[in-house]
Amino acid sequence: MTAERQPITGLRLALLTVGVSLAVFMNILDTSIANVAIPTIAGDLAISPDQGTWVITSFTVSMAIFLPLSGWLGRCIGEVRLFIAATLLFSLLSLVCGLASSLSALVLLRVLQGAVAGPMIPLSQSLLLHNYPKEKHGTALSIWSMTAVVAPVAGPLLGGWITDNYSWPWVFYINVPIGLVAVWITWRLLRGRETERAQNPIDRVGLVLLTLGVGALQVLLDQGNDKDWFSSPLICLLAVTAVVALSFFVAWELTEEHPIVDLTLFKQRNFTVATVAISLGYLTYFANVVVFPLWLQTEMGYTATQAGIASAPIGVLAVVVAPFMGVLMQRFDLRALTTTAFVMFAAVSFWTVRYTTGVTLPQLMLPRLLFGATMPLFFVPLMSMAFAGLPPQRVASASGLINFLRMLGAGFGASLGITLWDRREALHDARLSEVVSLGHNQFAALQSLGADTAQGLAELAGSIKQQAFMQATDDFAWLTGCIYAALILVVWLGRRNAPAAGAVADAGH
Repeated sequence: MTAERQPITGLRLALLTVGVSLAVFMNILDTSIANVAIPTIAGDLAISPDQGTWVITSFTVSMAIFLPLSGWLGRCIGEVRLFIAATLLFSLLSLVCGLASSLSALVLLRVLQGAVAGPMIPLSQSLLLHNYPKEKHGTALSIWSMTAVVAPVAGPLLGGWITDNYSWPWVFYINVPIGLVAVWITWRLLRGRETERAQNPIDRVGLVLLTLGVGALQVLLDQGNDKDWFSSPLICLLAVTAVVALSFFVAWELTEEHPIVDLTLFKQRNFTVATVAISLGYLTYFANVVVFPLWLQTEMGYTATQAGIASAPIGVLAVVVAPFMGVLMQRFDLRALTTTAFVMFAAVSFWTVRYTTGVTLPQLMLPRLLFGATMPLFFVPLMSMAFAGLPPQRVASASGLINFLRMLGAGFGASLGITLWDRREALHDARLSEVVSLGHNQFAALQSLGADTAQGLAELAGSIKQQAFMQATDDFAWLTGCIYAALILVVWLGRRNAPAAGAVADAGH
C-alpha cells in the first residue's frame, strides 16, 4: 500500500464510518419504509393495494439488475466517485419520488432509484475495507452489519409514523437530508483517496439479455393476477420473452470471456447450496414483510403506525445476536447454525397459523421478535459457507451474484406473496359465501338490531371478507413454514467447512 493510501485512523475514521453507514442506512431503509405506506399510496393514487406493491418490486428488481455492474463501474469511474454519485442521485430521486402524482411516474422513478442504489451496498463495504487498518476489517464489517440490521427495524416504525402524521411522500423525502450528509462527509474524507481505475470491457449482450429477461418476468408476476395470468396475450408474450432471454443469457454467460455474472461459480457445491438457501429464504421472508402490514391495514383496521409497531420487532433481537456470530461460527458447524435459523423460522410460521381475527398486538409482535433473533443465524453462516474454499479473486464476483439473486428473490417474493394471498382469499370467500344464507344466525341478529336487508347483507359480506383474508393469511403462514422446513434439507446438501473469515472480509472488495 502506498503512502497516500495508508489507512485512516482516529476521528477521521470514525467520521468516515458515520458517513458510509448513513448511506447504507438510507439505502436499506428504503426497502422497508414504504411497505406500511402502500395502502395509503394506493388510496391517494386511486389504485389497488396490489398495484401499490409495484412501488416496492420495481425498486428491488432494478437494484438487483444493476448490482452485478458495481465492480465494472467502480473500476471505470473510481469507487469513491461512483459511491458519491450514486448516493447523491439516490437522494435527488427520493425527492422526485415524493412529488410523483401517478403510479406510472412513481414506478419509473423507483426503477431509476433502484438502478443507482445497486452499487451503493457493495461499494460501502469496499470503501470501509480500503480505508480501515487490515487488523480492523472485522470491526468494519461488524459496524456495517449493525447498520444493515437496524435499518429494517426503523423502516416500518418510521414509515408508519410518517404516513399517519404527515403524508406518504415524506417516506421518500426523509432520504434527502440523510443522503446529503453522507455525501458531504464521504467526499470531504475520500476525495484524495480514489481507487485505481481501469478500462475493462463490459458484457453488453449479457446486460441486455439479463435486463430483458428479468424485467419481463417481474412485470409478468406483477400484472399476472390482474390479467388472469395466461388467458392474457400480454402475459403469454412476457412469459415467452422471459424464457427466451434468460435461456440465451445463461448460454452467453457460460461462453463470454468477461461475463457480467460468473455462472461458473455454481460448479462449487457449497456456493450453490448457500446461494439457493439464501435466495429462497429471502424470497419467503420478503413476501411476508409485504403481506403482513398490508393485511393489518386493509383487513384488521390497523393504522400505518400500528402496523409498523407490529412489524418492527423482527429486527430488535437481531441487533443483539449479530455481534456473537463470530464466536458461534468458530464453535459450530455452519450447517447446524443455519438449520437452527430455519427450524425457528418454520416454528414461528406454524405458530402464526393459529391466528384469528381477534389476535392482539402483543400476540403479533412476539413471534416476529423470535423470528428476528435468528436472522443473523440465517445470513452470516450461509455467506461464510458460500465464500469458503473460493480463491480471493473470485470472492467479489461471488458476493455480487449472491446479492443479485437475493434482491431478485425479494422482488419476486413480493409479487408472488400478494398473488397467493389474493387467490387464497378468493377461494375462502367463495366457500364461506356458500354456507351463508338469509337465515344465518349473524344476519338474524343484525335484523333484530334494526338493520334492513341491504345493511345486513353489506355487514355480512364484510365479515365474510375479513374471515376469508384471515384464512388466506393463515394459509400463507403455513406455506412459508413448509418452505423454511424444506430449506433445512437443502443446507445439508453442502459439505462441512470452517468459516472463511478472510473470504468474508474480502467480500467487499
